Amino acid sequence: MRASVPRLPTPYPLLDQLPSLYVEDDFLRRFLGALDEVLAPVLLTLDNLPAHLHPVTAPDDFLTWLASWVSVEVDEERPITQRRAVVSSAVVRHRRRGTTEGLAAALRVETGIEPEIAESGACTWSADPDAELPGDEVAWARVRLTTAEPARMNRARLEKLITAEVPAHVRYELEILPETEGAGP
Repeated sequence: MRASVPRLPTPYPLLDQLPSLYVEDDFLRRFLGALDEVLAPVLLTLDNLPAHLHPVTAPDDFLTWLASWVSVEVDEERPITQRRAVVSSAVVRHRRRGTTEGLAAALRVETGIEPEIAESGACTWSADPDAELPGDEVAWARVRLTTAEPARMNRARLEKLITAEVPAHVRYELEILPETEGAGP
């Protein structure tokens, strides 16, 4: 968290705000110098508040705080660029949560891989309350990730992500497959 930064210059020295009569007073110089040292981080943070509140330019310790604002978790083990991408895309991802597009976007951010997703879902509208429901009786989704290094994929983390992204009643299956030689995109 933020604290005092030694010898951080203040953008608005308090002594410069006083009439020249007080500038010569040694006690006042030292007292206001101490206040300047305490206030400098606060004033500089306020001056740069828009940069602190944007995920791309926020200091690392503010990024975790910003993530809590948009209800996402950022794993400190991830590279900073990936953490910034998670926070930056959170609002859009929340809007698409529960959809195939939302699940694909979350997996792309997590893995950098374009997933293949198949699902049983469908929707319809009917004035008849006894109308046939579309799709399969049991909702399901199949997620397939093809990568050069399947052993490096964290299956538990991916399953946690998928569980959070798909609706609660949807069963899912995760497949992590090795890339085949000579196969194109």
